[in-house]
Amino acid sequence: MQLFQSQILGTGAYLPKRVLNNSDLEKMVETSDEWIMERSGIKERRIADPQNGEELTDLGKNAAEMAIKNAGIDRQSVDMIIFATLTQDQPLPNAATILQNKLGITNYCACVDMDAACSGFIYALTVANALIQTGQMKTILVVGGEILSPLVDWKDRTTCILFGDGVGAMVLGRAPEGSQSTILASHLGADGSGKDLLYVKAGGTTTPITHDILERREQYIQMKGRDIFKLATRAMAENSRQVLEKANLQKSQIDWLIPHQANIRIIETVAKFLEMDMNKVIVTIEKYGNNSSATIPIAFHEAVMDERIKRGQTVMFAAFGAGITSGSLAFKY
Repeated sequence: MQLFQSQILGTGAYLPKRVLNNSDLEKMVETSDEWIMERSGIKERRIADPQNGEELTDLGKNAAEMAIKNAGIDRQSVDMIIFATLTQDQPLPNAATILQNKLGITNYCACVDMDAACSGFIYALTVANALIQTGQMKTILVVGGEILSPLVDWKDRTTCILFGDGVGAMVLGRAPEGSQSTILASHLGADGSGKDLLYVKAGGTTTPITHDILERREQYIQMKGRDIFKLATRAMAENSRQVLEKANLQKSQIDWLIPHQANIRIIETVAKFLEMDMNKVIVTIEKYGNNSSATIPIAFHEAVMDERIKRGQTVMFAAFGAGITSGSLAFKY
């Protein structure tokens, strides 16, 4: 079987207009800017308004249109949309089909959502790369985005400080012959025994929303932070090691690290494992907080736009999420 190279053709990102900073949170819950910064590195986050033109797929449309424009392609040439998210506009239909319609793509391209929580974008990018490599698709729009704010308990200071909303997008396409840009390797994993470390108990088919559920506030994100920290750093480091081995790369050959933006201390720990100075790590957590599957594509887009990341450089993505899912991916941009 002939295998093709895939390369990143264009990127985009979109953040909601409303900024919720730490001083705002001080008025909502017992906390302080100093406490939040020390524990998470977050200064502010964005909060979407789905009732006023900021549904997840509205944010996705803006990010996707930017990625398509930057890729220099006709949107009708998109063969597939993969939307990594756990916060779809509604249970049915999936977010990818709604996004397809909002983008005006009328070529009947394949559309699928992928829920691997904060690891979702790396999962989606790995699947897109495999489909392009094997010749089944030529051009795939990969979107990572969340509106997590409705799942946040704004009375719980341990979680409400962390999460925000936003969407990032990327067009992955078949690379022209002779191109040096390509996905080098990826590694995905999960440890289902950690399912009770980061979860939303209610809202699924097992525990539908009822008045009692709402009174117990079980519709919100629950997290065991210390346990998550240990598993996250271990998983991200091990996955990155596996990717380096698969790609036959040395740590010193990685020009940029873009880790999932969950906690500044986790980011620093993973950078230390890869022996990377923090000035080679893309960090957006101070501005946007943790917007799950969107953190990596947003951070990558910003670094490409401000020309920190340039063509020919080698980049490593690393993430973990509820499940506990995890993944790393290396590519030459």
